[in-house]
Amino acid sequence: MNAKPQAPNPKTVLVTGATGYIGGRLVPRLLEAGHTVKVLVRTPAKISGVPWLEHVEVIQSSLDDDAALREALAGVDVLYYLVHSMATGAGFESKEKAMAETAATAAAGAGVGRIVFLGGLHPVNADLSTHMRSREAVGKVFLDCPVDAIVFQAGVVIGSGSASFEMIRHLSETLPVMPAPSWVRNKIEAIAVRDVLHYLAGAASLEGPVDRTFDIGSRQVLSYAGMMQEYAAEAGLPRRWVLALPVPAPKLAGLWVALVTPIPLSMSLPLVESLQHDAVSREHDIDALIPLPEGGLTAYRRAVALALGKERDGQVETTWASAGADADPLPSDPDWAGHRVYVDERTYTSGVDPKHVWTILEGIGGRNGWYSLPLAWRVRGWLDKLTGGAGLLRGRRHPHLLAEGEVVDWWRAERIDRGRLLRLRAEMRAPGRAWLELSVEPEGTGSRYRQRAIFFPKGLSGRLYWLAVLPFHSLIFPAMSRNITAAARNLEHLESEPGGRTP
Repeated sequence: MNAKPQAPNPKTVLVTGATGYIGGRLVPRLLEAGHTVKVLVRTPAKISGVPWLEHVEVIQSSLDDDAALREALAGVDVLYYLVHSMATGAGFESKEKAMAETAATAAAGAGVGRIVFLGGLHPVNADLSTHMRSREAVGKVFLDCPVDAIVFQAGVVIGSGSASFEMIRHLSETLPVMPAPSWVRNKIEAIAVRDVLHYLAGAASLEGPVDRTFDIGSRQVLSYAGMMQEYAAEAGLPRRWVLALPVPAPKLAGLWVALVTPIPLSMSLPLVESLQHDAVSREHDIDALIPLPEGGLTAYRRAVALALGKERDGQVETTWASAGADADPLPSDPDWAGHRVYVDERTYTSGVDPKHVWTILEGIGGRNGWYSLPLAWRVRGWLDKLTGGAGLLRGRRHPHLLAEGEVVDWWRAERIDRGRLLRLRAEMRAPGRAWLELSVEPEGTGSRYRQRAIFFPKGLSGRLYWLAVLPFHSLIFPAMSRNITAAARNLEHLESEPGGRTP
């Protein structure tokens, strides 16, 4: 861990949402400040590759298990509640409120000194979207409970890998002239993710009862159209012209965002609905308790520059897609009995060292591509986006390194046996469950590469789907195995040259 100024009064903290975008970045900052950190996660494998893992206590549980939560909170001074969902539909608000009430009750019973929650900026007495209304209700649960609470209210969070940044980036880069609903004129006060983390980390050390909300932002107010134009200027794009039409059209805009950005429809709709009102700080009272970050708050364009730089240099800590929903893992082969399963398997033996093949496998997807017929992959990605799926736009957090639980385009890394096996679980729309398994093992003086596409069809539609994609497989998979091996061979040659190095 990097040496940082220590907090004046170190605490024991429990972070929920450590597999998410904010939580995964907050944990190392709390450790750097000298706090003792516990993390509560449903699936520990999702944090198996993080650099701070050995410095925290990992507790496997969920927020709806009252007894386990109360046990996890034993000896905890501060609870960071950073769990929420972008889901929509019946029961969404009541479920989020019930989970918050469970956490508040457990915290009070365990003698926790403070709850810290991150909500959203919103106007008073407005007809809020489902998402923002739920955020407000959760904050109220904590403010009304016996435990002291600090509820931060932030606007659009700008940082490498954030959903809001990806939405702005892809919208800005897609069209030079874009018709848009009237809400693109609304006033927005963004905030850099580094400043959000500054306030969150600072809340742990505050003395005395606080028990209130605080608005946090950059103190720079733009319109949403202005943010896209500023992004284009920072990214070196020609000026973007955003034409505000006299209609709100949140659902249509949500569909458009889902098509042209990596954000799936389940997230784009609530994000767009949250933009229907101005989101500007009404007060700056937090300044009296937590000093401004060193060098001051980050201006919007500077936040964009930092985010672009992190992505360019492969230093993205977390992404919005890292916190995807859990799914059942691939059953091991002996358990396939009783399942209808289709498998497309390819092997390729070569004289290439297995370590170089693994380097290519771990870096697959994103900007590195899939090593066969890029157009075919893009077409399949667009078809997936049109049906509300993930598509290929999500990319990957780092161009060469991968951890379990991370996203790779429309896949998620389900299992990594480093140096040997990578198993990807599909998150595209399909009538069944699909995996892509890539592995390498030594063979003689070289290696044996193996790839398996595995599909568990659902009903007749699943069987017909497999038949429909067989021509696609027959084109891409043989070429994929050859090209991956060829890329590994090129890498081996590059490393053997004087001054050569691996990615």
